[in-house]
This record gives sequence, C-alpha cells and structure tokens, in this order.
Amino acid sequence: MSSKAFEPAQLGPLTLTNRIVMAPMTRCRALGNEANELMAEYYRQRATAGLIISEGVSPSADGLGYARIPGLFTPEQMTNWQRVTETVHHHGGHIFIQLMHAGRVFHPLNLPEGAEGVAPSAIAAKGQMWTDQQQMQDQPVPRALTTEEVAEVVQQYAHSAKLAMEAGFDGVEIHGANGYLPEQFLNPNSNQRTDEYGGSVQNRARFVLDVTRAVAAEIGADRTGVRLSPGSTFNDMGAYPEMAETYAYLAAELQKIGVVYVHLVGTGNIPADVLDSIHTAYTGPVIYNGGYRDLARTEADLAGRADFIAFGIAYIGNPDLVERLQAGQPLSESDQASYYSPGPNGFADGYTDYPTADGQPAGTFSPTYEA
Repeated sequence: MSSKAFEPAQLGPLTLTNRIVMAPMTRCRALGNEANELMAEYYRQRATAGLIISEGVSPSADGLGYARIPGLFTPEQMTNWQRVTETVHHHGGHIFIQLMHAGRVFHPLNLPEGAEGVAPSAIAAKGQMWTDQQQMQDQPVPRALTTEEVAEVVQQYAHSAKLAMEAGFDGVEIHGANGYLPEQFLNPNSNQRTDEYGGSVQNRARFVLDVTRAVAAEIGADRTGVRLSPGSTFNDMGAYPEMAETYAYLAAELQKIGVVYVHLVGTGNIPADVLDSIHTAYTGPVIYNGGYRDLARTEADLAGRADFIAFGIAYIGNPDLVERLQAGQPLSESDQASYYSPGPNGFADGYTDYPTADGQPAGTFSPTYEA
C-alpha cells in the first residue's frame, strides 16, 4: 500500500522529497549566540526530512532570552549559518529558519551586553529560567515597547529574513506560538496596551500580521510560514474568551497574505471549533505538530486535513527518522537531560551521537570544544 508520507510534495517553489517535517527545537548549542559546525552536523544527520525547520533564531539581541540560543541579525551570524544551509542542501534537504523573539521570556544574564527584555506590556512571565552563571532564576519584569519601537521590531524581523536568504535558507517560519513575542501580543493576559497594538482582537493580532507582511515583502509570501499554538498555556499564556475569534481572524488574514504554510502546534489539544475555523479561513498547506511517533497516526492525519506532519522529540534520538518510519523499525528514546545542556563529554552528547537504526554512528564530526 502506498504511503502519502513518503511521496514528494510541493511547498511553494520547493519540491520536497516527503511530507515529514523536522520540527523546530531549541537545543542550546549556539555558544556566543552563533551557529557552529556542531549544529551543521546535527542538521546534516536529519537532512532526509522533507523539510527541516531550524531551532528558534532571534532577529535581534533583545530576543535572545535563553542561554546559548542563536541569532541572525549580524553579517557574522549570517556567514556562520551558511555552513548549516550548505550542509543540508548538499545532502538533499531543505531548511527554513524559524525566527523567534523570546520577548518577556528572558533573563538578563542570558542577554548580550546592551540588550534588554522587552514585551507588549510590563508583565513578567511566571516561572524560572536557566542561566549558565546562576542556574535557575525568576523571570523578571520586561520593559514595555513603545509604539515606535514595535515598528522597529517588525523591521528587525524583515532584516533577519533578508539575512536568512543570503545565508541560503529556503524560507522563514515566523514563530507566533509557545508564548514568545508574537503570541504575547495576541494574548490579552500579556498584552494590556492601549495603542493600536492592544485592546481589540484586530489590534492584538496586528503585530503578528505586520511581521508576516514585512517578511513576505522581503522574501516572498511563498517562502514565509507562520507557526501558531491556539490554546497552549506554555510560557504562562493561558486561555482567554476571544481565542476562537482571534485565530479565525488570523487565519483569514494569513490567507490574504498568501503565506506558504501555517504550522499548528499541539493539534490534538486545539479546541475543535478553533481548528475548524482555521481550516475554513486558511486553505493553504497546513503542518500538524504534536507528539507524533508512528506512521499510522501520520497517515491518518495526512489523509485528513494535514498536508505535512512535523516530528519534534522523535527527531532528537532518531536522526534517520524517515528511514525508520518507512521500514517499520522501532524508534529510539532520547536523553532528556541533554535536550538543552551538554553531557559529560561535551555538547555533542545527546545531540549528534545518536546512532542510526543499524547501530552505525550517524555523525562524522567531532567537536573541538567541551562543556
């Protein structure tokens, strides 16, 4: 029986080898907030995915809220990312960069000198954050952006998208999910502004849409995707009464812009009416993401309303995930302790040292730096 998951698929101008997507996952291996050779090897090992979406990459220094996450806002950062894209392309893959501004999800110890935590409103996210200097720390109150500064942040996204194309990425995903800056604008629990970026559903959606239009104008809507997580409580988001209306409006506006895809996180937990409204308003390709580990569920959703299926955690311990699924081989488990931190032998531990299904090493690169 034929399998839709392994059929070639068109995504804008790209012909992907299959419908399996490697989901964006923060792995905290970008020392100095720069892409490096170890990261290039990590993505190379997983290049048989139809599409790789990179870990979250900040479009500005202010957005580097976590320890050791990469940025893309300087020429030097662009040059370092070229090694990643060249490696993926050399091995037959395609890769989008995910632009992620952490906003109020930050700690000053994780930011470069001169950067600061900014957000729609001066409201701290509950919870703590890891810092390499002082371990777990409470997340502080961010500074509220002025209206003029919001427009500047929008242009930072556009500039980063331009650099992404110069670095060789095939497209850009705007991270509008998981409680980061765009969703902080969407949610009235974190957005209590009184200007044109706060109040009504349309005003709170304005930042996400302004960013999407700016990126699409820079690189083309057919290379611009958007990630959304309706109903997620991650990073202290929480529910709100206008959620269904918000995402129906967003989906309709993204349809007008003509984005190349909408990437939905946690599809199994999205309220049915919200999911229905998104599919009604947006008719372009949709990526489903949320705990996928087997081919049966993947095929069932591809036969339904999903166009692509994104695997997250399953890709950590299974660099040859596509081949394992195709051959019906069991998936390996991954080491949670090394998701965001180095192991006893350095940053390659739990990152590039997972073997393929036949027990052979997936990696060929030995890092020169240690934890």
